Amino acid sequence: MIGWLAVLVVAIVLVIQVIPVERNVSTVPPGQSFEKTEKVPANVAAILKVSCYDCHSNNTRYPWYSVLQPGAWFMARHIKKGKEELNFDEFNNYSKRRKKAKIKSIISQIEKKEMPLKSYLLLHSDSKLTAEERKMLLDFFTSRTNPQ
Repeated sequence: MIGWLAVLVVAIVLVIQVIPVERNVSTVPPGQSFEKTEKVPANVAAILKVSCYDCHSNNTRYPWYSVLQPGAWFMARHIKKGKEELNFDEFNNYSKRRKKAKIKSIISQIEKKEMPLKSYLLLHSDSKLTAEERKMLLDFFTSRTNPQ
């Protein structure tokens, strides 16, 4: 009985591998328009690229395990939700009011250490923000909330 159950589980795992998942890949480099219109300094842009754009842009750097199911489904759902919440590649299409609200939310989540998500950091340790990087991001986004 256990042998048949193991064969069934292996068969299911193999079959689900052929179910495709849509990839989050655009021909436009991630954050390009955001970085230009918001005049993002190079050091801040580098942090955003490593720690934010995989889930919050139209381009994701896919690791080796992203082709394995059910992990690929989890990633696709995670990316979809992240982009619905904030998409740096679509930021310039937001109204002024929505931009301001998103920036306030970014500041709050950085201060509370809610972003990047802990589940993301488990496999992407290079995305963890240092105290210095957190301060750079907070300084940058805070400067965007005050009219100049």
